[in-house]
Amino acid sequence: MQRRLFLKSAMAGSAVATAVGAGLLTPSMVFANTADFKAKSDAATASIAAAGKGSFKFKAPKIAENGAVVPVTVDASKMEGVTNISISVTKNGTPLAASFNISGAQGYVSTRIKMGTTSPVVALVTAGGATTQVSQEVKVTIGGCGG
Repeated sequence: MQRRLFLKSAMAGSAVATAVGAGLLTPSMVFANTADFKAKSDAATASIAAAGKGSFKFKAPKIAENGAVVPVTVDASKMEGVTNISISVTKNGTPLAASFNISGAQGYVSTRIKMGTTSPVVALVTAGGATTQVSQEVKVTIGGCGG
């Protein structure tokens, strides 16, 4: 009886692996698209604007010589009740570069993101139920030549 269970599990696992490899199954939470970051209504846009744009510090280089490792820092330690910090790169194939769910911790994140081309980088901080955003253009040079 255990042999049959093993064979069934192996067949099911190989079918799932084949579907994932062919691109038929994709985890929807990992692959975000730009529609996920657009406001659904004017009320959502108003809540972002009312949250006090720029009430946290966002640090990113103006020119990145290597798009594979672009250092970014979000410092929302002075904000109360920070629950999420997200970083998105507008022109990347997968715009969501990083997302951190913070519970009972200080609102400070420093990481490196990957950028394919020159693009605005947007930092989103959710604190007290309101979302605040700050954007900065980062120019990616090819080989550090300023191109």
